Amino acid sequence: MADLRADCGHCFGLCCVALTFVASADFPVNKPAGEPCGHLEAAHRCGVHASLAERGYAGCVSYDCIGAGQRVSQVTFSGRDWRTHPDVAADMFAALPIMRQLHELLAYLADGLSRADAHALHPQLRGFVDEVESQASAPPEVLLVTDVAELRSRVAPILREVSSAVRAGLGGAARAGADLVGAELAGVNLAGADLRGALLIGANLGGASLRRADLIGADLRGADLRGADLGQALFVTQAQLNAARGDRETVLPPAADRPRHWIGGTT
Repeated sequence: MADLRADCGHCFGLCCVALTFVASADFPVNKPAGEPCGHLEAAHRCGVHASLAERGYAGCVSYDCIGAGQRVSQVTFSGRDWRTHPDVAADMFAALPIMRQLHELLAYLADGLSRADAHALHPQLRGFVDEVESQASAPPEVLLVTDVAELRSRVAPILREVSSAVRAGLGGAARAGADLVGAELAGVNLAGADLRGALLIGANLGGASLRRADLIGADLRGADLRGADLGQALFVTQAQLNAARGDRETVLPPAADRPRHWIGGTT
């Protein structure tokens, strides 16, 4: 399976060019898609990376390409730099969000394959991995017309089955899509909860148990995860963690990195 961790050293700064910035709590300026950020250096590195949060670039802090950036840069476009090969720039920028969605699906499928409780579903999961990898490995002209929504709609049911199998017997709360903005959930036992797509913006989850909770698509922006246990939480992305607040006591899923801006962060 593809490398699903971002490797900025092998990317041509695609997220700093391809994506739109909208002046808000996430960005201090407006920047249209396809225009390089003013802080992007000639070597494709961010000139203010160490102070992004202080400068108001919370969106950059939380963003994670799941390895899509280096794959588009080095594989899809064979190492052709958009600066020196402007003829591929537009297609390269358009390919990034498509590849990121494919890599997100691969990350979810990999999570399912890591679950012994979902062993019976592994053959189906592997079949989808092969299909998604085939799309992600396609040449630019094929990748750019990928119907990600259709593919996601076919993958979603098997991910729900994985979730049900892993959470079985825990009696977790059914709070899919719930509005829990700013909720006081410190120390609450949410083990096995269905929190798919839940709005947990600014929620206090300090010391809460989220073991085997399904967090796919949950909005964790500004959520307090200090001391929380997400050790076996389902479908947690790096971007979700980057957008939240945590510390060295937060128990993370095996595939996750502790964000650098967290207290005691290491990445």
